[in-house]
Amino acid sequence: MINLIPGKKGTGKTKILVDAIKESAEKATGNIVCIERGMKLTYDIPHKVRLVDAEEYGINSFDAFYGFVAGMLAGNYDIQEVFVDGILKIGGRDYDAFGAMIEKIAMLAKDVKIVFTVSADVEELPSKVRAFIK
Repeated sequence: MINLIPGKKGTGKTKILVDAIKESAEKATGNIVCIERGMKLTYDIPHKVRLVDAEEYGINSFDAFYGFVAGMLAGNYDIQEVFVDGILKIGGRDYDAFGAMIEKIAMLAKDVKIVFTVSADVEELPSKVRAFIK
């Protein structure tokens, strides 16, 4: 299941994401992963959450991000939830490429909840991306 948290810079997306991570960490029986660029959330999320720096793995496109997530899920069947802060900082601002990537991830991760923060107004996003906003 994919869920997007959209909004312009400064609208509180990361705070919403951090609160959701903390809540999930309390309830989860499996592993939780948080992917971001630059390790800014190190002190904000519980230490039992696996924190991944996209820069450290050279993830700089949506194709690279998809490959990373696919490999991570293939090798770790105990992952329940994945949280991604600033997906457009990681993959770029090509909304159509972003939409294609989340459609592929949605097919791949049927049993895993994946939440993305997206720094854009809802109106800017194509309909195939907006379909994942809950």
